[in-house]
Amino acid sequence: MIKRVALSSTLASTPAGQRLSTRGNGRWTPPPPGSRSAEQIRRDIVQQRQELSRSVDALRHRWLEVTDVKRQLREHRQELAVGAAVVGFLIGGVIALRRRR
Repeated sequence: MIKRVALSSTLASTPAGQRLSTRGNGRWTPPPPGSRSAEQIRRDIVQQRQELSRSVDALRHRWLEVTDVKRQLREHRQELAVGAAVVGFLIGGVIALRRRR
């Protein structure tokens, strides 16, 4: 797995301690064609697949957390109550102002 680096960085590290060049935006740039063996390319593909799998799993887990409405209601009960009170107060104020006219 390639470690994430800051955008200003020009080098990224690999688990083997190799240094890989990056563009100015911190993204890894592949080495020139013909400079890596077929085995190195296969290893890189396996590493990229593993990293992609972990990223998808993390994204799936986060998506399930965010879209769990019951859990969100439990965790944010106080904020919801305050918001409902404010909305109720505003609606009551608007109704009261209209009746005055």
